[in-house]
Amino acid sequence: MAIATGYQHIVINDAGMPMIAGTTMKVVELVLDHKAYGWSPEELHLQHPHLSLGQIYSALGYYWDHQEEVEQDIERRLHQVNELEKSFKPSPLRERLKAKGLI
Repeated sequence: MAIATGYQHIVINDAGMPMIAGTTMKVVELVLDHKAYGWSPEELHLQHPHLSLGQIYSALGYYWDHQEEVEQDIERRLHQVNELEKSFKPSPLRERLKAKGLI
């Protein structure tokens, strides 16, 4: 069961994660696209045509009003990725590229 927020298009799912209502997209995923690529709301809409501009602006508004909380989630995710990377052997391709000084 999703919990409504003060943002028209944002709900909190059972796991406590802010989501764009009626979709499977987490607010943090849209924020990461915005931050990583520097995409404007209009470009985010082109990249995610299933989202309305209202949903996008609402998600970005939620982010700006809850920036510390969302940034902590991003840091947690990066930490998880780094820990997972440590548990895998490097691929043979990566080793060859590294040996050639290409990475």
